[in-house]
Amino acid sequence: MYLMALGMFVFELPSLAFDELQRKTDWQHARAPRVGARDATQYVGPGAETISLSGAVYAEISDGRVSLDDLRAMADEGEALPLVAGNGTVFGNFVLERIDERHADMFADGTPRRIDFGIDLLRVDDDAQADAAA
Repeated sequence: MYLMALGMFVFELPSLAFDELQRKTDWQHARAPRVGARDATQYVGPGAETISLSGAVYAEISDGRVSLDDLRAMADEGEALPLVAGNGTVFGNFVLERIDERHADMFADGTPRRIDFGIDLLRVDDDAQADAAA
């Protein structure tokens, strides 16, 4: 069983298991000032949707550096990838925006025993869906 997959990358214990998922969704409302009243608003569509994953990986369980480097290589491609939870929930297509990592509890050779990480994903529209809406 896996926690989540981003394209062909699988978040699971042997690769990179996250402890927390944070999802933020915005909706856009245009504002127009009015005299003596609050601004008038008009809904103009969906805004940004982001998902942040965070956790820690331990050298005794897996080599998290390899998984983080794999994700960096994917981010370098700039492609939108489907994000699917292990329970079958399809979140949509996302691009990798940011990877943060912090190395701690070093071995004598400088290899970290623990790597704390954070991964930020940004949802992007499928071009076919965007063309159909236009």
